[in-house]
Amino acid sequence: MRAANQAVQRPPQARLLHLDAHGRVRHLPRSALLHLLRRGDLVIANDAATLPASLHGLHCRSGGAVEVRLAGRASLAADDVAQFAAVVFGAGDFHTRTEERPLPPALSPGDHLQLGPLQATVLRLLDHPRLVLLRFAGEPSRIWRGLAAHGHPIQYAHLPQPLQLWDVWTPFAGVPAAFEPPSAGFALDWALLTRMRQRGVAFATLTHAAGISSTGDEALDRRLPFDEPYRIPEATAAAIRRARAVGGRIVAIGTTVVRALEHAAWLDGSVPAGAGLATQRISPRSRLRVVDTILSGTHEPDSSHYQLLRAFADETALRDADAQLVARDYRTHEFGDSVLIERSVSRYASVSAAAKPRCLPGISATENAAERGAGWRPVPPASIAAAFQGPVNTMVLSAAACTSAAWKGKRYHCFCE
Repeated sequence: MRAANQAVQRPPQARLLHLDAHGRVRHLPRSALLHLLRRGDLVIANDAATLPASLHGLHCRSGGAVEVRLAGRASLAADDVAQFAAVVFGAGDFHTRTEERPLPPALSPGDHLQLGPLQATVLRLLDHPRLVLLRFAGEPSRIWRGLAAHGHPIQYAHLPQPLQLWDVWTPFAGVPAAFEPPSAGFALDWALLTRMRQRGVAFATLTHAAGISSTGDEALDRRLPFDEPYRIPEATAAAIRRARAVGGRIVAIGTTVVRALEHAAWLDGSVPAGAGLATQRISPRSRLRVVDTILSGTHEPDSSHYQLLRAFADETALRDADAQLVARDYRTHEFGDSVLIERSVSRYASVSAAAKPRCLPGISATENAAERGAGWRPVPPASIAAAFQGPVNTMVLSAAACTSAAWKGKRYHCFCE
């Protein structure tokens, strides 16, 4: 594959590799996406606008130049912009390959960074000399103004020209929340959404703080994706229920949508409205409970995005698709071509779309703590998943949660080892 080196979201020559549920591959123009959707399907996109998350400045103690790339925050609240996880580089900019960027000056808790009009303090290092938790000085409105005035979109060396914010906002971008663009959404525009609606395909959005795709450090890249906050509107949760009721598919536009929906559904397979913090990594060992199909960019096999795709397709089919992407010279990175991958029939043959709860021997959650018996202790979700070899439509509750009023009248299972 070759890097797409121009910031054009919907080039007329954009291509689409379609990997269907039976492992068959087709090569199509990306404009054919509409014809691969069915009446009753629900397409869900990430409406997060991309932040100007790259900030150049000085490490005050040493006087050394730094680039700070904001990479994580605890929530999407507009006033929660004081504290960020950030990846810090030394002198240089996006013209140098990320892997070749120097480390920043040695950072210590309490160090001050002057980033244009913004002042930030390093609160602590996060187990790596390049990854820190920092806090900006000032009120939220001042921080927002400073980001808008001084920040730039995070960018990599395959794009020679500086990016502008309008290059990295999808047509339906809303709340500024993403650290890098949810670029699978570049394939959509309002004309396509109109035609989808005319064909009986519904559209909804959620907001997910799409994280950075590379830190330039192999060990640190293995920790990606970082924890990412999201918010699912009630209208989107209701649209998912309607689509499932008529047998429609849930089609995710991008990996961030998959991560948000699957995290939200871990309790019992349903998707509630509200805010959350996606902490999980989706991998070949994951069993998808919500999303049936994903539209994504093309990704390198060693990336966290690619690992998520492995939850959809079996290894043989995905390797064959990769080989065809390379052989046919598809374009990669955020302005590249796309893949549409349906959840594999063979991989999910034993799992129905609405699997009934299956229970290991356990103790029903009731208001009477004594009914749980002595020696009760919760089992980690991973242990239950391994025991089931499939999705777990159950809840692992703490002892306190088992007696919580929130579960009054409901019957979940508190599992014992």
